[in-house]
Amino acid sequence: MEISRESVLERTHYGLNIYAHVLRKYYPGETVLSLAGRDCKPAKNPFNNSKATLWIKIVEGMATHVDTERAIENGDAFDFAALHFKVQGQALYDLLNEEMHLRIDTKHPFYDYKEFDKEKEPVTKKEEIKIPVFSYFKKPITNVNPYGTKSLLEVYELIKSDTFKAHTAKLRSLTDVKEARKYKAFSFDYVTFSGAFSSRSDKNLKAHSGLIVIDFDHLEDLNGLKEQLLNDKHFDTELLFTSPSGDGLKWVITIDIQEADHQTWFKGIANYLNATYQLQVDESGKDISRACFLPHDPEIFINSKYLGQ
Repeated sequence: MEISRESVLERTHYGLNIYAHVLRKYYPGETVLSLAGRDCKPAKNPFNNSKATLWIKIVEGMATHVDTERAIENGDAFDFAALHFKVQGQALYDLLNEEMHLRIDTKHPFYDYKEFDKEKEPVTKKEEIKIPVFSYFKKPITNVNPYGTKSLLEVYELIKSDTFKAHTAKLRSLTDVKEARKYKAFSFDYVTFSGAFSSRSDKNLKAHSGLIVIDFDHLEDLNGLKEQLLNDKHFDTELLFTSPSGDGLKWVITIDIQEADHQTWFKGIANYLNATYQLQVDESGKDISRACFLPHDPEIFINSKYLGQ
C-alpha cells in the first residue's frame, strides 16, 4: 500500500487520530479530544492561546475543524497537522506515517497494522437516550414560579397540537407592535429550555438540562434558514419551531456544561453562526433562565431519537 492521503485516513479513524496526535504534543497527559456521535465538544486550540474554541467533526468521511473565534481557517485533519509540522502534501503523509507508526508501505505486509497502531481509535459507547426536562410556566410572563416540569417530547407535542393555535393566530393578526408585545406577554405559557428552576432566575437554577435555545428574529427567509440549521454539520437539532410572531425561529441544541459553562457555549455558538451563516443571534440567549413562549407550529421538528421513547 502506498503512503497517500487516503491510506493515512484509513488508518487514523477518518483523521481524528491526526488531531489527537498533534494536540498531545501541546497537552501531554490530558484528554485532548472528546467526540460522541455528531455532538461537537470544544477542544483546546494551541493556535488560539489554548482557548477551548476548536470544534472537530467527521463530515463525509473526513475529520474537519472550525475555530469559533476564527483564529485559524476552517479545514481538515491534514490542514491542522500542517499548522504544526509546517509541511504539506506527500511530505506530510510520510511524516504522519512515521510518527504515528501507521506502518503503511511496510516491508512486512502480512502484519495487521492495528496490532502496532499506537493511536488507538476512540471507543464509542452507545448511550441510553435521556429526554431533557426543564421548567414549565403558566402565563403571564410576570409569573416566575414554575407550574411544574416538562420534557422536550412533551413540549414538542404541545406545540404541534392545537393547544396554542388560537392565541398564535390572534398574535399574528395584530399589527400594532406594542399591542402584540403585550398580548404575547400575557397570553402564552412558556418554558426555560436550559433548566429547572425554583423560580425563574439564573441564581435559582436547580438543574441544567443540557440544552440551549438560540433565537433568530425577523427573518427574511425563514424556511431557508430552517433547512440550513437542520443540515448543519456541527450541531444536531433537538427541537426547531417557528416563533409566536411567525417571522423567527427557535433552535434548541445540546451543550455539555462539563466542557464549558452556559455563557461560554452561547458565545461560541454565536460566533460560529456569524462565521458560518452571517447571522446575529438574540443576546438574551446567554441567560440560563431565558423564557421561551410556546406557540402553535404543526411543522415543528424534533430529533427522531426522542420519538418512540
